[in-house]
Amino acid sequence: MIIFGTKGYLYQLAILTLVCGQCGNPSAHTLRKRVSKFTLFFVPVFPYSTKYSTQCTFCGAEQQVTKEQAEELQIQGGSGQDGQAQGQAQGYGHGQTHQQPGQNPYQR
Repeated sequence: MIIFGTKGYLYQLAILTLVCGQCGNPSAHTLRKRVSKFTLFFVPVFPYSTKYSTQCTFCGAEQQVTKEQAEELQIQGGSGQDGQAQGQAQGYGHGQTHQQPGQNPYQR
């Protein structure tokens, strides 16, 4: 008898401050990576699906993003936290990510 199945893994990549496309509030959004893996005898063998999404912590709306968008948001989020002295010198709040118009995936 062969036992096979799937198992899902959820990774939190970053927490970003963005304007939500659903509620319109500037709030924290979690950037998540969901990986589904094929298992054989309860041992994960290989991933067959990877999806990225962001979720608003204010209203709970979730939006799927592409891998490229997720990587870009993660880089912007990292620069917002690592470069906090530079952001404060420019008048930005602590740990906030400010984006150029047209780069926010929540703007319609």
